[in-house]
Amino acid sequence: MRHTLSVMVENKPGALTRVTSMFARRGYNIESLAVGPTERDDVSRITLRVDCAQHSLEQIEKQMHKLVNVLRVRELVPGESVERELALITIDVPPERRPELMALTDVFHARVADVGPDTLVVEVVGEPEELDSFEELVRPHGIRELARTGRIGLRRASIRRTPHLQRTTH
Repeated sequence: MRHTLSVMVENKPGALTRVTSMFARRGYNIESLAVGPTERDDVSRITLRVDCAQHSLEQIEKQMHKLVNVLRVRELVPGESVERELALITIDVPPERRPELMALTDVFHARVADVGPDTLVVEVVGEPEELDSFEELVRPHGIRELARTGRIGLRRASIRRTPHLQRTTH
């Protein structure tokens, strides 16, 4: 089963390495990884996606809490969180086929970020599954390059905070 974890860490050198090394040592592949600043200058958020059993996830969380610089570990539960991803896609499309592609970008609320003689760079933001669908639909045009950020997420504001959803250390 796939799980999305939000890990708050002190914004210090080596924090990301310690978290990712723990997964590697235990033989788990991180499917998606995004790191960025938070509302606090001294704290970063690591959002990662891993495929493992629920029992293994609980063990991973316990081990992460023991790591230096880890402040909080929280699973972003489907339905209880908002998850998004950004993709930039360079698509081979001659001018005569652009209207067809533009119709797809409208449906997915994507935007054209750059235009070349025979290519478009499209920016699309949404739930990761939406990006998968968009990618599949534009693939017949010819994808020259693709870059995805990996998912990021936050717990929904409408969800009541309960002790089992928020775990802290120290």
